Amino acid sequence: MEHYAYWRQELPDEDLPWGAFGENLTIEGLLETKVNIGDRFRIGTAIVMVTQPRFPCFKLNLKFGRDDMVKRFLNSRLSGIYFSVVLEGEIGAGDEIELVSRDENNVTVADIVQIYVREADENLVRRAVQVPALADGLRTYFQQQVEPEH
Repeated sequence: MEHYAYWRQELPDEDLPWGAFGENLTIEGLLETKVNIGDRFRIGTAIVMVTQPRFPCFKLNLKFGRDDMVKRFLNSRLSGIYFSVVLEGEIGAGDEIELVSRDENNVTVADIVQIYVREADENLVRRAVQVPALADGLRTYFQQQVEPEH
């Protein structure tokens, strides 16, 4: 929810109802700089785990009728969060989001965006690829940044 204030300033002529960016859940209080890859949360009776930031595709450009939306989205660093479902359950509007466990690797969602746009040092990249919960595609992409080709 916090990101909508930014986008309403950036796109003053756009109608931006909740879900305007294609998110399945519009939540409050889980910021990319505070949430680690691998953190687990209970929402309703479900348990979800953070696996990566949201990275938009060309469809965001189409939705907003702008050729620059994907670039603007990445530049904003307001990525949002992808979760995997650890335990299926029922969730509903207004359900509390409770931290179940914190990943000890301390690699945040914002760190992953920083690596993705190639603004991170090699140490952070090496730490990130060691996080078991990191999405496999990102792990492979990041490993290519730090491992020399043979």
